[in-house]
Amino acid sequence: MFRVPLIVATALIIAFGGGILSALSMLNASVGFGAIEVAGWRAFPAAQTASADPYAKAHRAKGGRLLYGSAEGLQFTAARDAEGLTLTGTCSYRMRGRTPTARLWTLYAADADGKPLNTGAELPVAKNSQTVLRRRDGSFDIEISRTARAGNWLAIPDTGAFQLVLTLLDTPAAASTGLSGLAMPVIEQIGCGQ
Repeated sequence: MFRVPLIVATALIIAFGGGILSALSMLNASVGFGAIEVAGWRAFPAAQTASADPYAKAHRAKGGRLLYGSAEGLQFTAARDAEGLTLTGTCSYRMRGRTPTARLWTLYAADADGKPLNTGAELPVAKNSQTVLRRRDGSFDIEISRTARAGNWLAIPDTGAFQLVLTLLDTPAAASTGLSGLAMPVIEQIGCGQ
């Protein structure tokens, strides 16, 4: 007598639960389609446009992130160094080169969710185009480590994996015509356990 309703209830629970879990896992696994990758840096230039795919829109809505308009800027993230190894707080890195043309850029270390890492008081946790020391040709080196370094130093905590977030504001790279020929800084590991 209760066999048929029990089977129907079980099927509904499996169908709805499976659908919800698969949608949540897709949102956590993907930040959308249409990514560009340049020298290990990844960006989603179409994420803020009306033509963004539904997964990108849902991922950004779930994270509560503010998106830049195509004329405002573009955010790049790097979770691996030039050798393809995951960035980790137990190692030191050098970011060298130059950024694409932008009126202003910012750089900080973040966790996998994009939240800035906390290194404690009075340590340089971010860099920007106004404060970075440059060579005559406009290139720069930024040391990324948990121990103090001379010159441009970005402090990171002694934690697990992290990512670097480079935001270019008021840049032609945000427009679809500016994506070709981008020159991004290279991230090299310079030692671990130091």
